[in-house]
Amino acid sequence: QVQLVESGGGLVQAGGSLRLSCAASGRSFGRYAMGWLRQSPGKEREFVGSISASGGVTTYADSVKGRFTISRDNAKNTVYLQMNSLKSEDTAVYYCAAGPIFTRRPNEYEYRGQGTQVTVSS
Repeated sequence: QVQLVESGGGLVQAGGSLRLSCAASGRSFGRYAMGWLRQSPGKEREFVGSISASGGVTTYADSVKGRFTISRDNAKNTVYLQMNSLKSEDTAVYYCAAGPIFTRRPNEYEYRGQGTQVTVSS
């Protein structure tokens, strides 16, 4: 069982930056691939990016590639999402997710946090 708690969301102007954190409980954090997902009102939850269990491999949605960076610290049971050059279309609730496989598919993650709101004003 893994419990995930996101933090770091808030209101930022377009062009600004935010860093989200996701703290995980449990002793098996280092065995899970971690992902970030997001959902805007009226839209389906979408993939943002993911990082392999070791942290050696990352992949991103085309919409955020070059602007967002995922990293993890397995010693601290924490994964991060650094978001730069934010756009109004990045406004969403951002969720941290964990699963046994490195995937771009939101429904393949076994665990998900409660989410943190990110609002980008134009």
